[in-house]
Order: sequence, then structure tokens, then C-alpha cells
Amino acid sequence: MENADFEAALEGLPRGYSEGTFDGRRYGVTVQRSDDGRRNSLFARDLAGTDIVSFNLYRVANGKTFLRPCEMSSEKVVSFVLGFTTAR
Repeated sequence: MENADFEAALEGLPRGYSEGTFDGRRYGVTVQRSDDGRRNSLFARDLAGTDIVSFNLYRVANGKTFLRPCEMSSEKVVSFVLGFTTAR
């Protein structure tokens, strides 16, 4: 998986609250982005269970990107963002 795939999928998620599916389960997702795009966060909750996905992503001046999952693996975060589909 390329970092560009993850970032493109994250950018494709709507700002604010939305609902959709991941791995056959329905999630409520809140995405926040700073106006300059350098600070991004996502919090998702399984609407019928106890699973959550939460992280912050920071873009710094030298072009580097830092993913900071909240008490879970980076792999879980990446899998969720790439596999989440918003409800239409």
C-alpha cells in the first residue's frame, strides 16, 4: 500500500459526521481537518458494537506526514480508511 492511497482515501471522506460501512458493519465517522490541511483527525465507532478507530494525521513543513493512531495499530487505521464506504 502506498501512502498516497491512504491519503487519497482520507481526503475522499467528508468533513464532519457521516455514516457508512466497513467489513460488513455500520460505522459513524467524524472527520476534522484544519483549514490549512496540516492537522486531520478521524474518530469512528461501530454503531452496533464496541469497535472504534481513531487517529490524528499531521503534515509538517518539510512535506513529511505523521500518522498517530490512538491506542491501536497503524495497520488497523489504514485498513479502515481504505475499506470504509460512506452511505449514499
